[in-house]
Amino acid sequence: MTARPLVAVLDYGSGNVHSAVKALVAAGADARLTADRREVLEADGLLVPGVGAFQAVADALRARRGDELIDRRLAGGRPVLGICVGMQIMFEHGVERGVDTEGLGEWPGTVTELDAPVLPHMGWNTVRAPEGSRLFAGIEQERFYFVHSYAAQHWTLESQRPFPEPRLTWCDYGRPFLAAVENGPLSATQFHPEKSGAAGIRLLSNWIGTLGAQ
Repeated sequence: MTARPLVAVLDYGSGNVHSAVKALVAAGADARLTADRREVLEADGLLVPGVGAFQAVADALRARRGDELIDRRLAGGRPVLGICVGMQIMFEHGVERGVDTEGLGEWPGTVTELDAPVLPHMGWNTVRAPEGSRLFAGIEQERFYFVHSYAAQHWTLESQRPFPEPRLTWCDYGRPFLAAVENGPLSATQFHPEKSGAAGIRLLSNWIGTLGAQ
């Protein structure tokens, strides 16, 4: 019997982590909520959840030295998946209610408020996945569950050979914003796969299927 890939769910005080653990198990992983440094670094994959304000998530991550763990994994080509604010904090900055907070800086750019008549953006929406997406393989036409008022609305990172072009998935709410990014070992979704029913489980299963293939 083939062992399930081990996915560490980073425990740094974020909410909604238990539903993420359950979804990963349903998707085929051995998922563990942990703050153990060695386990986080050595797991096949790391999931970074994020619920609430950008500044609160960034501060909580740094207080637990989660930023160092994420950076070390990525430097070694070890897969990381960010969800919701766990995606947003991968960018350089987040601006919420006039407060500019430094992110982890894995990607250039600033997370800003959506330009839409009604906020938050809450509910189900389709996305525009690129050709060759691993995350959205077989679920390109499905709907996913969003709940947020802020997002990355521009992509400025220029890839250089031999690194492949990042795969960007967009969603429209008022104006286009990034719904997901696949960039080498670092992937992220603005929506919540763990709240997106069968499509979300399939997306997590697709990600789990890439572990060890980076």
